[in-house]
Amino acid sequence: MNYTQSEVLQYIAENDVKFIKLFFTDIFGSIKSISIMPEQLPTAFKWGIPFDASCVKGFLEVAKTDLFIVPDPATLAVLPWRPQHGRVVRFYCNIRYPDGAPFAGDSRLILQQTADKIRELGYTCKIGTDCEFYLFNADENGQPTLTPQDQASYCDLAPRDRGENVRRDICLTLEQMGIKPEASHHEKGPGQNEIDFADSDVLNAADNFATFKTVVRTIAARNGLFASFMPKPLADRSGSGLHVNISLKKDGCNVFEGEKLRPEAESFIAGILHHIKDITAFLNPLNNSYDRFGEFEAPQYVSWSRWNLSQLIRFPASGGKDVRIKVRSPDPACNQYLALALILSSGLDGIANKRPLPPATDIDLCSAPPQTIAGLPKLPGSLKEALAFAAASPFVADLLTKDVLDMFAAAKSGGRDPDFGEI
Repeated sequence: MNYTQSEVLQYIAENDVKFIKLFFTDIFGSIKSISIMPEQLPTAFKWGIPFDASCVKGFLEVAKTDLFIVPDPATLAVLPWRPQHGRVVRFYCNIRYPDGAPFAGDSRLILQQTADKIRELGYTCKIGTDCEFYLFNADENGQPTLTPQDQASYCDLAPRDRGENVRRDICLTLEQMGIKPEASHHEKGPGQNEIDFADSDVLNAADNFATFKTVVRTIAARNGLFASFMPKPLADRSGSGLHVNISLKKDGCNVFEGEKLRPEAESFIAGILHHIKDITAFLNPLNNSYDRFGEFEAPQYVSWSRWNLSQLIRFPASGGKDVRIKVRSPDPACNQYLALALILSSGLDGIANKRPLPPATDIDLCSAPPQTIAGLPKLPGSLKEALAFAAASPFVADLLTKDVLDMFAAAKSGGRDPDFGEI
């Protein structure tokens, strides 16, 4: 529900809310939080709540002063796992300078600007995500281990699938927060799970994904487990992807509908393919991300197909007005705000420049002989290579400020991924 400020204040007063958590996101997609009491909320709406930007990873060189977080009233949600007497609610926030100007490093703002551009061009865009993650046992001190919760495989049932009740609790909790999971199942890897979501507005989809990761970690911990969103936590097992489903309409018509693709649909897909190497560092931001490519049906080549599962972009099975495209290279370690902004901006650039769509690659890339795939362009093979593409890209430079690019590259060029227990 899209609450207004006055509706939020009335809700807080009438529903025994005693604690308010203000969420914001650093440049790498990690959620940060400041808690305030209800009496401070009007001030937060009007002026924002200050925080020390120099202590937030990635903001140090961009902001040399305090920044302010301003809650978005439309994102009000009760945290169902917290006490029901003296409730706790949360808001997602926009980040601003002390003079009220938007902070250029606010990735949520960057996505909002992309969504606004889509609407200005006359399109309606919806995003749905399919996210894979692993559930590992925790040790006696609650620290994560690399022992999967179970040894089940794709779509297995309980009792072999020991994640069934955890996924159920995750989905029910998300429903209580107004987020709609469509389906859930055990994935191919031991202890690996997937939850798929209904289409939502662009910014809501990104906010919902951030909420999803918080809920998964919370419910897992309550069950004595650790949820990992690392792209490739087990070297010899299936990696975890974040598949992005994109629906695009103009004048009420589905751009992707029909046996023969419309010119703007072709150009939208072509734009993503054209820029994918430049934006991969943001879709796949860890060294570990590149261990996933090319294995267990994860994409490795810059290609598309209507049906084949191994392609970078494909059309999921659907019919009529539900036709959409699926971008399969991102992984759940990304900053979803930047990832969606870059993917959608690539598609819009394709339309603006009428980029031609290369022929579909209707072969199984996982089993194709080397001579068949020799001419296909590949995704970057390492984070270092991906960062080099991003640094040389005028397209990325147009969307992200130089400060943001430099800060992201400097942090990622250190070579070390976060610890397993942080992802």
